[in-house]
Amino acid sequence: MSKGLGIVPWLSSFISRFSSLKLEAKGSVYDFDLKTLSGKQLSLNQFKGKKLLIVNTASKCGFTSQYQDLQQLHNSHKDKVVVLGFPSNDFLWQEPGGDEEIATFCEVNYGVTFPMSQKISVRGRNCHPLFQWLAARAGKAPSWNFCKYLVDEKGEAVNFYSSKVLPTDPEIINKIVA
Repeated sequence: MSKGLGIVPWLSSFISRFSSLKLEAKGSVYDFDLKTLSGKQLSLNQFKGKKLLIVNTASKCGFTSQYQDLQQLHNSHKDKVVVLGFPSNDFLWQEPGGDEEIATFCEVNYGVTFPMSQKISVRGRNCHPLFQWLAARAGKAPSWNFCKYLVDEKGEAVNFYSSKVLPTDPEIINKIVA
């Protein structure tokens, strides 16, 4: 009898987690706040009316050179899109550093000036609520570092792009300038 009772809390926890995931998919991306690498609070609400390109990043990945493309995109299209980087150590521990080390790496090696959040988890049990929302909206969670989500100006519709799709790919650029 006690074994059967053990299932009830587990099932209740599962249902609660599933329900909260559904709730996270409601609203818009502008409902989220984040902390930058420097520890400042940043509300995504301030970017209303612009598209957002949200990317999970890592400093020691084969795709790390995409920081250069992300910065180029930020420089050339910042009137239409805000690039946001989210360092994560979720894929083969390719972002082992702390926030200060990540900030220095990005600035020194790639001249990154677009907003970067503090290191977060983009999948699994500790997944950041923003990435839960993005995965629910796009129907796909990050499968590796440098996956990209393009969010429309209303903060609602989300397109997913794999790590292999460069930030400067015409598919992404055409959606940004449209």
